[in-house]
Amino acid sequence: MKLDEIEAFVAVVRCQSLSQAADSLALTQPAVTRRIQNFEEALGVELLDRNTKPLKATPMGRAVYEQCRAIVREVDALTHLVADDAPLAGVLRLGVAQTVADVAMLEALHALRGAHPEVQARVSTGWGNPLLQKVQEGELDAAIVLLPANRALPDTLAGEALGGLKLAVVAKKGSVKKRAQTLAECQSYGWVLNPDGCGFRAGLQQALAAQG
Repeated sequence: MKLDEIEAFVAVVRCQSLSQAADSLALTQPAVTRRIQNFEEALGVELLDRNTKPLKATPMGRAVYEQCRAIVREVDALTHLVADDAPLAGVLRLGVAQTVADVAMLEALHALRGAHPEVQARVSTGWGNPLLQKVQEGELDAAIVLLPANRALPDTLAGEALGGLKLAVVAKKGSVKKRAQTLAECQSYGWVLNPDGCGFRAGLQQALAAQG
């Protein structure tokens, strides 16, 4: 098996399309197909379920995909290691939580452009959990998200805490007779929350479920 076959397989599973994978690799679709076939022959297993749309990996293909992603990451790290003196260039696919984007994104993009003019930033916004999922699946290079303090990242991701925010429960003045001290006391008033995908919503749901 060859590295270009591994890269082709990773691209196909990530894109769920031969044509999109070919575009991302700057190859023709037949070239990508040949690399996938060669890779399957080398392993002696079928990696893609060609009867599904969009294209999906077989159960074994999914396991192979996770190993291949790790190989591609290590090769990328090796490439960057020997090219430290070269200026940063290329496309940076970055996901940013909407709250952070509203207050800091414009200034950060200006700073990035000034420090690394050859880097093109492609920014998408969204909720924390979906953004982390996209990083895991290789659709984003990195993400800036808001997470509960006790939330641990998956083993496949590396992260750094940039700061903390306090979270407060608020209500209309006078609507609460006394200061609520517990979730059970708050529960009788109902909640207005961010949509699904918000890490704080998920944390609250888990806490309420634990209390029945």
